[in-house]
Amino acid sequence: MAYMSRTLTGLLTAGVLLAGTSAAAQEQITYKSARAGTSYYQMSVQIADAVRTGSDGAINVTVEESQGSVQNVGEASVRTDNYVFTAPPGTVASAVAGTGRFEPLNPAFREIRGLFPIPALTMHFVVRADAGVTDLTDLGGTRFLIGSGSFGAREAQRYMELFGVWDDVSIVEIDLSSAVSALQNGQIDGFATAGSYPAPNVMQAAAATDIRVVSLTDEQVAATGRTRLVIPGGTYDGVDGDVVTTTLPVMAYTTTAMSDDAAYAFTKTVWESLETMTQTAPWWSGVIPDLLAEMPVALHPGAVRYYDEAGIPVPEAIRR
Repeated sequence: MAYMSRTLTGLLTAGVLLAGTSAAAQEQITYKSARAGTSYYQMSVQIADAVRTGSDGAINVTVEESQGSVQNVGEASVRTDNYVFTAPPGTVASAVAGTGRFEPLNPAFREIRGLFPIPALTMHFVVRADAGVTDLTDLGGTRFLIGSGSFGAREAQRYMELFGVWDDVSIVEIDLSSAVSALQNGQIDGFATAGSYPAPNVMQAAAATDIRVVSLTDEQVAATGRTRLVIPGGTYDGVDGDVVTTTLPVMAYTTTAMSDDAAYAFTKTVWESLETMTQTAPWWSGVIPDLLAEMPVALHPGAVRYYDEAGIPVPEAIRR
């Protein structure tokens, strides 16, 4: 499998990274997140930049593009290095239990360990302003792009099925990375994407053509079983009103193959860089310690060491 990767050197003080080891030692970390051009890919680059800014060359981070959370989790069963990846809690819980896409059970998934939360997934249903769509129930008869293999694609299909329009929507089978150009040239009427707001592809769509981001009613939000979130008006060009949508926590994980010292250093640096990252990307403001309660697996011992040192409460269920 070919990967698009971008190598970024992260710098951490030797005392932070590897207590009692040589300052010349260097940890190699692979960070696998999402497709290039998405908010989650940008976050992975921001994390790597933050590591570089706050250190002295002890960690080298390679950011890998991914086709979605299922691929990220799947590779955790075969990676033997310092592999860090992102996924919603439900996807990891399914892998550990051997259910759904991860049936039958692969015992290797039980080696997955948690590190820290990252900004939550936010559903966006983006349509051309002239498509006549003001509610999800108006999607029938439209040409719509949802992509494949990602949380956003599965969630979009689930919502369309839930609200009775799935059979009436013409799903366009092209990659989500082509959504903006396809929307602009009239090949599609809209697309769905999941990413923390402001989502780069939605910003690009708003700059390229007149769009509407479809708002859900409170009844629709309740029917999805997800958490209600409001995207403030003005977040995207031409979308002046608040948009009600849904959100889902996302976490960063590794496996027991990662050393305690590397997990400690990486976790510590990300938390201590949040304030700086928030100044340039507002989506980081939503990352708070309370989100650890959503972690579906035990934390890595190195991460626990940092949380205890920082006085951050860790739920007993994930302190193993």
